[in-house]
This record gives sequence, C-alpha cells and structure tokens, in this order.
Amino acid sequence: MSNEYPESSSFERGTSTELPGPLVLSASTLNGDEVYNAKGEKLGSVKEIMLDVRNGKVCYAVISFGGFLGMGEKLFAVPWSSMVVDTEEQRFMFDVDPERLKSAPGFDKDNWPNMADPTWAKTIHTYYGI
Repeated sequence: MSNEYPESSSFERGTSTELPGPLVLSASTLNGDEVYNAKGEKLGSVKEIMLDVRNGKVCYAVISFGGFLGMGEKLFAVPWSSMVVDTEEQRFMFDVDPERLKSAPGFDKDNWPNMADPTWAKTIHTYYGI
C-alpha cells in the first residue's frame, strides 16, 4: 500500500493461507492507495475511509477520479463491501468500468454529501448493485 505497515499492535498478521498479509490495518496507511478494476485499469486512489461510528464498521471508501494534481477531480463514495484489498499488488480492486464510474453519483472536495442520510446511501448502493 502507499505507506509502510506499522510493526506494532496497530495490525495483526493473518495466519490464513487464503488472506495473505495483515488482517487489520490503520486507515491512514490506506489513504492514497490506488484503485484498479479487474481489467487492470486504474480508477483512481483512496482519499478517505468513512466509518459508521455507532456500529464500528467501515461504510465507504472515498475514491478520487480524474483531474490533475487535485484540480478537477471528482470524488465518489464506494460501498466498502464492493472493494477488495489486493495485498500482493498493494492496491484496492473495485470491479467497475471507468465510464460507469464517470457517470456515478459523485461530489467535489468542497461539497460532501451527508453519508449518514439513508436516502443518499440507498442511491449509492443501488447504483453499484450492492
């Protein structure tokens, strides 16, 4: 991933052969990590990871797409359950076509949606078929 994994209690290495690498990661180590689809096309990078603090669960990864040096980029909240961590390539996998992502409900860095709004959440989950 974009940062070194801390060698402390902030993560635990898994013992399962099905899931290589750490099973628990610091959210800050994931910010900036690249996101690719199954065709190997780069979709963007993780800007933020959104938590439901009442339930203690990750809800969304906010992905930046397009733009140059932060100018003109569009942000997308992607349901966490649709993302897969590729520990070997140290990136995220999100199987969506770039054209579909361009048409997805997004927002800019100065106008974030209320991600706790059930109507907004339903729109996002429906769009991605989750």
